[in-house]
Amino acid sequence: MTTLEIKDLHVGVDENGVHTEILKGINLTFKTNEVHAIMGPNGNGKSTLSAAIMGNPHYHVTSGSILFDGNNIVDLPVDERARLGLFLGMQYPSEIQGVTNAEFMRAAINARRAEDNKISVRDFIKKLDRNMNLLNMKEEMAERYLNEGFSGGEKKRNEILQLMMLEPTFAILDEIDSGLDIDALKVVSKGVNAMRGENFGAMIITHYQRLLDYITPDYVHILMDGKVVKTGGAELAQRLEKEGYAKIAEELGLDYKEEV
Repeated sequence: MTTLEIKDLHVGVDENGVHTEILKGINLTFKTNEVHAIMGPNGNGKSTLSAAIMGNPHYHVTSGSILFDGNNIVDLPVDERARLGLFLGMQYPSEIQGVTNAEFMRAAINARRAEDNKISVRDFIKKLDRNMNLLNMKEEMAERYLNEGFSGGEKKRNEILQLMMLEPTFAILDEIDSGLDIDALKVVSKGVNAMRGENFGAMIITHYQRLLDYITPDYVHILMDGKVVKTGGAELAQRLEKEGYAKIAEELGLDYKEEV
């Protein structure tokens, strides 16, 4: 079992000489063989949390720690965090011209392997074919440039394909359901569920219960004003769907106004 622990994490951004604190003391513990859902209103720090865990230099950790199996990785660059086994599925994946999907994924797999243990072309193709078939992706997608000209749904499937090919220890999936129709949502969920097991854990950021109908979380955390204000099981997401955040805020004595 591997553990990713967030301890009293404070994170902000510096713009025009002014520091704005976004995360105000986050405490969370993720373990492999668990799926955690992070829910909360817009602008309350969910994507900031994912960026901070992955090491985005735009976000500054002012205090607290991010522990990967007890080792603080706050000062590690993004590539070293990825080699440890962290994966970020982004809401808006970048397009990279001149690099095919297949080239990108094979290079990413080999970046985590020793020089004498690189994946062979044959093994890579077998694994790629198997995972693309599970995700109902056409073979031609492997030879297209990374995300170039992809629809929103194709980009999201491609993020899950990368997840399945890289087999990280922890995946942070930031709104992978955004813009997906129901058929694409089912396929993406199928890919995530295929990864579940003793060597894999996930943190899923979402606004909607509908994703959690297909990927049942072990824990649901509500994040408001940069803090985790409530934690529960899958039933908490179902309650949010019925009652909204205002009811939770009222129950906890928090100042919250619904967006209109």
